[in-house]
Amino acid sequence: MSTLHRPGVAVGRDAQALHRAATPDYFGWLEHTRTAGGCARPIRLTGTMTAVDRDTGRILGEQHTDGLPDRVLYKACGNRRAAQCPDCSWAYAGDAFQVIRCGLTGGKTVPATVARHPVVFATFTAPSFGPVHHRHVPRHTCADRRRCDCRPAPCHARRDALTCPHGRPGACFARHNGADPLLGRPLCLDCYDHGHQVVWNVFAGELWRRTKQAVERYLAALCRRRGIPRVEVVTDSGRVRRVPPVRVSHGKVAEMQRRGAVHFHVLLRLDGVDPGDRHALVPPPAGITVDDLDAAVHAAARQIVFATPPHPDRPQGWPIAWGAQVDVRRIGTGDGDVTDARVAAYLAKYATKATEVTGHCSTRLTPGTVDAYADPEGDHLARLIDACWRLGRPTRHRTSDTAAQADDRQGDLDTTPDVYAGLRRWAHMLGYGGHFLTKARRYSVTFGLLRDTRATYRADDGSVTVGTLAFVGSGWLTDGDALLANTAAAQHRERSRVGREELAHETWLGVAA
Repeated sequence: MSTLHRPGVAVGRDAQALHRAATPDYFGWLEHTRTAGGCARPIRLTGTMTAVDRDTGRILGEQHTDGLPDRVLYKACGNRRAAQCPDCSWAYAGDAFQVIRCGLTGGKTVPATVARHPVVFATFTAPSFGPVHHRHVPRHTCADRRRCDCRPAPCHARRDALTCPHGRPGACFARHNGADPLLGRPLCLDCYDHGHQVVWNVFAGELWRRTKQAVERYLAALCRRRGIPRVEVVTDSGRVRRVPPVRVSHGKVAEMQRRGAVHFHVLLRLDGVDPGDRHALVPPPAGITVDDLDAAVHAAARQIVFATPPHPDRPQGWPIAWGAQVDVRRIGTGDGDVTDARVAAYLAKYATKATEVTGHCSTRLTPGTVDAYADPEGDHLARLIDACWRLGRPTRHRTSDTAAQADDRQGDLDTTPDVYAGLRRWAHMLGYGGHFLTKARRYSVTFGLLRDTRATYRADDGSVTVGTLAFVGSGWLTDGDALLANTAAAQHRERSRVGREELAHETWLGVAA
């Protein structure tokens, strides 16, 4: 949490809070900071705000931030990461839940008929880059997996396991609990392929793009074999195109595993094509079912394998493919507890996380800060970050012998396009530079639409505020201000939660009656 020192104000959080609460305009200050209350690092802006009539464009009023408490306007940072700002990530998770749920049940401009479209929930994992400590429960007897206390199986129980070339045992008979720091760590750091893992993280997005293409091509070929004709649609340029009668819309969330490899949770919905309106969401043809979508996902996961471009350290590139564990479940067809609400809540939870589960959390690394995190002889995370920095080093020619030395960390970025240059930019994310929540254009609503709707609802006087503002700084002025604003925001969230529960209870009573 970032705060500033204010001369003339008592030192200490409690004293600062009492000083603020004793000021005559305290409640005005609370109302002024309400939109940013709870934010760990709000943005402070200065300038002029003009109220304009939404219909006529007439200026209704003008106000300068000099007339506001603290002479600045507070704006929430909007960071989605729960480790950086819990309050803003809470709002982001709510929007993520709506984006995912609307693609399953409809609502907010998405037709309710999508609830009848076939949907599968697939999990794509990374391949093995070396044995790691893991926790496996062969049979669950607990009532709630979120509070699982079942006895796990031994980690790597092998009687005939040999030692690795570095003299370390290839077996582990420990039964790890969920909080064991060894989980996700390699049995042998020297045998583990850290370079391949960070490169896989870089190309995970491209692997997913090719996988979705393979799913759609599998379904298009299936339609041809079953005699389902292609559909003629008119493009924006007026040309007529013949397209397959089915298409796949997806919502995808990335989750970082404890070993530092990313894997994807994906909702794939099967849609049809309307010849009269190619943007309409219609059910798929009757000849294509959820069984076909399930088979298409498995076939694409097995089929897609490609090699990365050459690198000075590996001229043949690295193979990129999915791991053996590809799990596909069907939504709303009796697959246990796999319902639309549970899946949406599950994915929204991971949309606010990054690398915290691995034990690493930092901002973007620079040549001046990377040495504090990267070490080729260090622990698992230090070696992953070192691999990012080493493989993403500047090179004059991607396959020449004039590449920079492996220990050169102070070089500038490449002057020519290099697919591996992103490894340095995203070293703090262990190589993964994609967004943690993405979706197809037709899957659901957008975050922008949800934010605009919320802003319109709050501005109930029919006016639009136009700001001419400049950045002053970030963070609360004192620790006492942060305490008061965050406490008020927490109380507001709790009141909202209780209100929603009461409304849901009253609705349930009305249905039961």
